[in-house]
Amino acid sequence: MFPLRSTLKETYFFLLRRPIHDTLIHFDSADERNDLSQRVLQRLGIGVEDYSVLNLHKIGINVPGRFVFDELMTWDHDSPFWPNRLARVKRVKKNLDQVDIYFLGLESLFGFKSRADSGIHIAPLFQLKKIDPRYAPRTSDMDNARTLLYTCSGGYPIGIFSLYVRSSIAELGEQETSQLFFMVAFDFYGQKGWLYTHFVQRIWEAIHNRVTTNVLNRIKMTCEDKFQSMDFEN
Repeated sequence: MFPLRSTLKETYFFLLRRPIHDTLIHFDSADERNDLSQRVLQRLGIGVEDYSVLNLHKIGINVPGRFVFDELMTWDHDSPFWPNRLARVKRVKKNLDQVDIYFLGLESLFGFKSRADSGIHIAPLFQLKKIDPRYAPRTSDMDNARTLLYTCSGGYPIGIFSLYVRSSIAELGEQETSQLFFMVAFDFYGQKGWLYTHFVQRIWEAIHNRVTTNVLNRIKMTCEDKFQSMDFEN
């Protein structure tokens, strides 16, 4: 039976509810946007010339960056910070090297559970394939950066997806222990002219930003609650 109640609950928590912390990085000018975008992308080692929209989100978390990254590495179909009923995660392998994400968890019609079954198979909403992940900081890094970086194809027009964790930088006014970045580079099926002009792009981006903000808020809450529980136990 389709889990309607759980799906409606997730729709509220991830899409309709206003998050506590705004995470979307706002820019006063196109130059400011491009400057920060290029600095982040330089750390990731990729370019965005082929993408029409770049969205950057950031949230401060009061736990060490390693702890945040370890929590991200548990990302799966039952992660507490992810809308699992709306976008179910399926690891193609046991690790996070390749991940498929299915809208409403539907891999095929008529209730089939595996690709071995007959039926009409449904393409994933996202197909993520890793690019040069950084599970530990480089010796030259001063900010303890760790990254998950993927190419992203599928039914939703994201070209690059990344989660990027680093230590906070006091000079930038960051007060928490760590900073988590969530970055996507949109590719609207090769239509660069959709940048800020097409109403479909605006709707997509608005939905993406709201869900992303709530995901980051839940990662923050999950990490801080777990870390505080560990402190109490010790």
